[in-house]
Amino acid sequence: MKAKLYAGVATLALMAAGAHAQDLLIEPGTEGFNWESFEAFAEAHDFSGETVTITGPWLSVDAEMVRNTMAYFAAATGADVRYTGSDSFEQDIVIAIQANSAPNIAVFPQPGLAADMAAQGALAPLGQETADWMVENYAAGQSWVDLGSFPGPDGEEAMYGFFYKVDVKSLVWYSPEAFEDMGYEIPETMEELLELSQQIVDDGGTPWCIGLGSGAATGWPATDWVEDIMLRLHDPELYDQWITNELAFNSPEVVEAIETFGTFVHSDGWAQGGPQAVATTDFRDSPAGLFAIPPQCYMHKQASFIPTFFPDGSVYGEDFDFFYFPAFAEKDLGEPVMGAGTQFAITDDSEATRGLIEFLKTPIAHEIWMAQSGFLTPHSGVNLDVFSDDSLRAMNQILLDATTFRFDASDVMPGEIGAGAFWTGMVDFVTGAPAQDVADAIQNRWDAMR
Repeated sequence: MKAKLYAGVATLALMAAGAHAQDLLIEPGTEGFNWESFEAFAEAHDFSGETVTITGPWLSVDAEMVRNTMAYFAAATGADVRYTGSDSFEQDIVIAIQANSAPNIAVFPQPGLAADMAAQGALAPLGQETADWMVENYAAGQSWVDLGSFPGPDGEEAMYGFFYKVDVKSLVWYSPEAFEDMGYEIPETMEELLELSQQIVDDGGTPWCIGLGSGAATGWPATDWVEDIMLRLHDPELYDQWITNELAFNSPEVVEAIETFGTFVHSDGWAQGGPQAVATTDFRDSPAGLFAIPPQCYMHKQASFIPTFFPDGSVYGEDFDFFYFPAFAEKDLGEPVMGAGTQFAITDDSEATRGLIEFLKTPIAHEIWMAQSGFLTPHSGVNLDVFSDDSLRAMNQILLDATTFRFDASDVMPGEIGAGAFWTGMVDFVTGAPAQDVADAIQNRWDAMR
């Protein structure tokens, strides 16, 4: 291993303004981490005197965590790494590319924008070797390759995006104490989840807390429900066709998914307050019923971020827990997971930039951020014991168990649909409009865009 690694301190240009000496967050050799991958990478790469610039959406604490992680690439290679975050990343990266001032790497939170940039020739393909590596080393690896692959300016599809730091949305939150008091078991199939929901009603309780309110974005939580249900009713290829409108929004398959969501909100007694309350309750307030005594509801479906809005002092494993939003056993579609994530793409190529993509393949590049917070990974070679808390570890296991991963569909659809007609259409459906009528209206909006 290179002598510079033993120092434990690297002189790094990690801040956008000014270089400074920074201690590595976790000392190399600390038990539990895959330092072998770090040492092997360091032996194979020397980028002393070279600079790699990265621009992404992470600010504040997240920006500090990515800098802490990239410090290990700098320590291993001697490179100067500069990360700059932006709260208007989507606009800034387009302007930078047009002005020929792009960073070496752009971190895209939306596949659609990355696809647009690839089609314009603004991204460098990562190569078949990287695609093959991802198939072998990421759970549901082909799903990640597909999500990061787009047609280039010549129309030929290639992998341009390396997914790193992802989020899981296929989660159901509950109170362990409330479940234990009533003798309820965690459902392992969608059939069991539906049976449990009715059992809770029969026992005099309310199974679900659901809220669609979100200001101008009201309705988006319902889109997550429909997307997850689509992956549990139909092959993922149909989900992909739905995103591009190759499968019409008003097709029987999509209408079926909407109506299945309707089972949870329209069935008598299933949703706290009934459909009107579902449509108007703010999503941030909707899980509060889990913590009431007696509980006002027993389950809440939402993404991994929702504990931010739980009562202060709530403890994972005691006051709340979660389980995987299960698949239909009769459909035999494996264990699909729906979520989101960020992908690293090369916008200004160099040898050191390619080296950073290679660094992202190492377990240590994932474990350092895992040991901080807010990070999930489908990398099958990491040690889950290094996670900073048990809830992240459990979420990550769901990700590793996934047989299929798909990105949040509404985030990939054209904005007028995914962040417009789909949102409002779901509110209309919850408050009484027939699923077919809602789907027809959304499809009409899509047709009008052509």
